[in-house]
Amino acid sequence: MIEQSEQSEQSENASLVTESSTQWWIYLVQCSDSSFYSGITTNLERRVRQHNGALAGGARYTRARQPVVLVWSESARNRSEASQLEARLKRLTRDQKRRLVKQGQWP
Repeated sequence: MIEQSEQSEQSENASLVTESSTQWWIYLVQCSDSSFYSGITTNLERRVRQHNGALAGGARYTRARQPVVLVWSESARNRSEASQLEARLKRLTRDQKRRLVKQGQWP
């Protein structure tokens, strides 16, 4: 029988493995009015469905601009890196975002 302290340690280790193995994504969708919306997620397909109203949880901004189309995404090592890249993406001009979508490379 495993003692409580061992069970607790195993539980903590399991949660660390789960969090560190989670794939994070930075994404850019283009809305029906041609505007861009960026965000981060662990599940691109689900998030786009949320933005399009097929699932609960879409952003207020995209709710009035459906349908949205995923036009660019990039993986990140963890949530921190994804958030930092999203902040960088939000600082880009519209033309820089268009080039990113077209060329697939950060300006």
